[in-house]
Parts: sequence; C-alpha cells; structure tokens
Amino acid sequence: MSTVLVLNSGSSSLKYRLVDVEAGRPLAEGVVQRIGEEESTFSHTGAPGWAAGEGHRVADHAEALEFAAAAFAEHGPDLEQAGLTAIGHRVVHGGDRSEPAVITPEVLAEIEELQVLAPLHNRAAATGIRAAQALHPELPHVAVFDTAFFACLPAASRTYAIDRQVAREHRIRRYGFHGTSHDFVSARAAELVGRPRSELRQVVLHLGNGASVSAVDGDRPVDTSMGLTPLEGLVMGTRSGDLDPAVLLTLARAGWTTEDLDTLLNRRSGLLGLSGVNDFRELTRRLAAGDPDARLAHDVYLHRLVRYVGGYHALLGGADLLVFTAGVGENNPALRAALVDRLRPLGFVLDAEANAAPAQGPRVVSAPGSPVTVAVVPTDEELAIARQTVAVLR
Repeated sequence: MSTVLVLNSGSSSLKYRLVDVEAGRPLAEGVVQRIGEEESTFSHTGAPGWAAGEGHRVADHAEALEFAAAAFAEHGPDLEQAGLTAIGHRVVHGGDRSEPAVITPEVLAEIEELQVLAPLHNRAAATGIRAAQALHPELPHVAVFDTAFFACLPAASRTYAIDRQVAREHRIRRYGFHGTSHDFVSARAAELVGRPRSELRQVVLHLGNGASVSAVDGDRPVDTSMGLTPLEGLVMGTRSGDLDPAVLLTLARAGWTTEDLDTLLNRRSGLLGLSGVNDFRELTRRLAAGDPDARLAHDVYLHRLVRYVGGYHALLGGADLLVFTAGVGENNPALRAALVDRLRPLGFVLDAEANAAPAQGPRVVSAPGSPVTVAVVPTDEELAIARQTVAVLR
C-alpha cells in the first residue's frame, strides 16, 4: 500500500497530488481553481505530460475531480497502473481528534458539524470528500486533520479566559492549525541535526500567506499561535492575527455586521491591509524602493515574530532549534536574518553566508557554536498526509 492520492478541497479550488509513499516522492500533482465561476483554470503536472488551461467552467468539486481524472488518463500517470490504493483528505478542523480517521458516515457527519468552527474550510472538505467517494467508492478514504497535532495542548495553553460554561457550550478553545506541517517539520529538523525529536525543544515558524508558530517540547506541542480559528497569532498575508477584541465591538457599535468584520479580518488585513499587497516578494520589492507603507508592514510583521519566538523560547526553558518553513520562511533569507539578529541576546547566531546561499533542501543556517541551532526545513504536507493515510489503513 504505497500510492495515495491526496486531496485538498478549498471553497473554490481543488488541489491534488499523487504520492509514492514508499519512495517519498510525488508522481503527479495539479490544481483546479475558480470552481463555480464563469471561467475556471486548471493545471496538471505528471510523468511524462503537463497540461494547463482556462476558460472552461467547472461547476463543482465533483466536476473538478473528473477534470483531474481526465488529466491523469491523458497526461499520466495512469492511476490504475500506479497502484492507487487510498485517498487522503486534508481536513482543517477535527475538533478534539488527535489522530487521522477512516472516513465513515459518522466521521463525515462530524466534519460537517464542525463547520460552525471552520465554515469555509470544513464545508469545502466535506464537499470534496463526497465527490471523491462517489468517483472512487472502491477505495478507502482517510481524513487527516490540520488540528490533530495540537489536540493535546496543555490546558493552560488551550484555554481562553472566558466564562467556562459558555466555552463548554460552544466548544470554544484554542485548537491550533498547520499541525500537519508543524509535526512533519519538527520531525524532519530532528533528523537534520541527528538527534531524536524527543530530546529537542523547538520553535517552528510556518510562514506563508497563512502563518503560525509552535513551541514543540520533544514529540508534543506545548503552544501554538493560532487559536479557535486560523485568524489568531502572527501577521499574515490578509489576516490580522492578534487583535484586541474591543476593536470588533467598536466597529459593531458603528454598524458593522458580522460578515463585514469577517471580511475585514480575514481578507482585508495583515500585510494587504497595511501595505496594499499580500505577496511577501512584492512587499520586499516595495520595501527596497522606500515605500513607507511597506516598511511599516514589514516592521509590524517582524515585531510580532520577535514577540512570539522570544516568548516560546522562554516557555520551553530555552529552545534548541529555531526552524523556518513554508514559502516565506524557506525563501526569504533577509527576513530570517532580520529576525535572528533581533533574537541575538537570547543566543541565536546566524551564519550569514549559509543563510544567503541558494538551496532547496533542509539545511542549518546558524553559525557554528550558536547556542540555538537555526534551520530551514521545507514542509511537505501532502507527503505527511499520504504517510498518515497509509499508517491508519495498515
């Protein structure tokens, strides 16, 4: 049981990757975007073919999966010949579940029930699961939950200081997200430095358009920046991160609806709200050109990082490893240098040459003798989901 199709269903997109779990490599991948709009787009990269297109309207996730199946048939690899044995689904919210689960009607009903906590994400996941089950009823389907790694956070970390009856009734607690990535990266970082993860204290920074940081003590997380939803914590591409709740009350009293507030905090805030762009590469270009809005956005972003990493360093009783991952974390040496320089009083020392060197794989970028090792470790959530899918079925 080695070949798994991993599906990530968004509200208007379907990403997929065919993974050879035994070899730890992708066999093909693709994405269908703008599902339900007038003109959808798709791309597929396989062996040996590649295809991309736009203009055709893809009505729903079921049709998106048919597009993917046709792309496999035409451009390879053939799914039957590849030995497809299971489908793994990324599900953002798993509530209190700490393990992946074979998808039964009861599990699917629970995923749909959790829509109240992750309305966009879980609704899309449930839609993708139903479509995939209809297309491949002969295969086992497994849900891998983005919250699972953080399901057993210590009570002091997961609990909000609100009325306990209200919290229990509405299932309000800190769940954490990007767990699949934080789990994968912290394990891979331990391999990189040649030590068991159980012996290490790590601060892991997942910095992409969505961003989060975790404190991992041995094999278990003790804190993470995202909370009830993926909105809490760091400054992100379009999300605000930490915010005084009274900001919402102030705007509500001024007539803002819950939909207005949701749009503001999730789509019009973060780097986009501060500078007009949410792509960190464009922000860096504007920063170099002397744009004052870009400078402020960068400084706020960095300030929040310093505050979290410094706090987690103390929470762990001193970190052994600081690990950067995801698009910004892996590909922006200037940001890594700026952050580590601010953390120098805590024992973080960067090797400027190693940090700036173009590289793609896992690598150490701290100076020899640095009390805290600084590393860059590419994340691979699809491989992690495929591995967990196989493990559950075995």
